[in-house]
Parts: sequence; structure tokens; C-alpha cells
Amino acid sequence: MTSKISAWERVKIAREPDRPTALDYIDNIFDEFIELHGDRYFRDDKSIVCGIGSIGKQNFTIVGEQKGRNTKENIERNFGMPNPEGYRKALRFMKQAEKFNRPVITFIDTKGAYPGLGAEERGQGEAIARNLMEMSDLKVPIIAIVIGEGSSGGALAIGVGDKVLMLENAVYSILSPEGYASILWKDSSRAKEAAEKMKLTAKDLLDLGVVDEVLKEPNGNAKTDVGKMSQIMKKRILALTKELQGLNIGDLVEERYKKFRGM
Repeated sequence: MTSKISAWERVKIAREPDRPTALDYIDNIFDEFIELHGDRYFRDDKSIVCGIGSIGKQNFTIVGEQKGRNTKENIERNFGMPNPEGYRKALRFMKQAEKFNRPVITFIDTKGAYPGLGAEERGQGEAIARNLMEMSDLKVPIIAIVIGEGSSGGALAIGVGDKVLMLENAVYSILSPEGYASILWKDSSRAKEAAEKMKLTAKDLLDLGVVDEVLKEPNGNAKTDVGKMSQIMKKRILALTKELQGLNIGDLVEERYKKFRGM
């Protein structure tokens, strides 16, 4: 991985509107994919895509935060910022995965959970907290992959994985650099400076032990060859799934607990 690209430049790459989305990778990695909808409480949240996919004979439950490529798509996808019903939908299908013994794959790409009044009224904080609790004890393997922006609890709500992978130009942090600068210095224009201090790049987080692997992007940017990036991810998904399925379920859950308690 090159170290010449600054943290702020990686933030900008992670935010590029033509950066591959969760659905781009789902379409390229899995032989089949059936999308499933709704949280059975309120409505279907299109900022999170859920479904069942397969690679050969191995079935998976897939959860991905989905952004749009243009204004119309972003409005439909709420700019990739889930409401509580999105997290409840994700949990519904992760619990289904446990019932049918399917490994869970999550794709993380969000500016954060939607902060609107309606989301708060419907229990945004509770939905995120419940996902953290339930995922920590889910009795199937979980592989989480940060593909673009991974910000705040909106990202962590689907990020409790046995293995956490991160693309070379993805970022993962407690909030955006603009938010960090606004809180620390009361000046969001210092976002570039904030990004350098936040340790939000893949290399930083690998060194800190927050993520387990960094996946190199073709030609330095995943958008240049989505097919090749998908094949890299597919290879790691299959290898890690085989590794995790070889563990005793009790040991798997215990190691997941220790992993996140030790951070």
C-alpha cells in the first residue's frame, strides 16, 4: 500500500460518487442474489440492502449500506444514511442467518446513521445498540468489509465481525472529519487537518488492530476495475468463511467478544 496519499485524499476518494457501491460488489461477487425487504415494524429502508446470496454451494446472508450515484438515487437511498428500520431490517435477516446457519457478509459505506427527528422518534439509538448486542452473540461467522466511508455508529451497527476487512482507500472513524473539526475547534473548515489526526485510514486502523486486513485496490482506486476488486474480495470471503466455519461456535462467539472488548 502506498503511503504517499494523505488521509484527507483518502477521505475524498472514499466519497467519490462513482466509487463502487455495495450492490456493485454484490452483483460481481455472488453467483445469485435475492433481495429481501422490510423490518416488519415500520417500512423498508432502501439505504440498507439485505438478501441471500451464494458462491457455488455456499449460501450467505448479505447486508450492505447503499449510496446512490446521482441526486435521484441518493434521495431514494437517503444518501446511504440508514434510519432505525434499516438496522432492524439488517438484524431481522442476520437472525434468520443464524437460524439457517448462513455466514453473514456486511458491506459498510455510510456517512452515519440518519440524524433526523423521525429517526430519533423511532429509536435510532436503540436500534444501533441492539444490533451491537445481537451481533456480538450471533452464532454464525460474520465478515464485515468497509468499502467506502465508515462513519459513526451508523457503520458500527453492521460492523461487529469476526473478521473486519477494509479497502485500501476506505475510511473508518467515529465521525466525519468535518464533525471532528466542528467539535474540537468549532471550525468545520479544518476537516483536512482533522483527517490527519483521526487515524481513520486503512493503514492506521490495521496498525491499531481495529481491522484485520487491508485489501489493495486495483490501480490505486477500486473504481478503475470493479471486477478485479470484486475477485479479490471474493477470494478473501471464501477463505475466511472456511476458516471461521472450522471453529467451534462457542469459541467463535467468545473470540468475537474478546476482539471488540480488547479494542
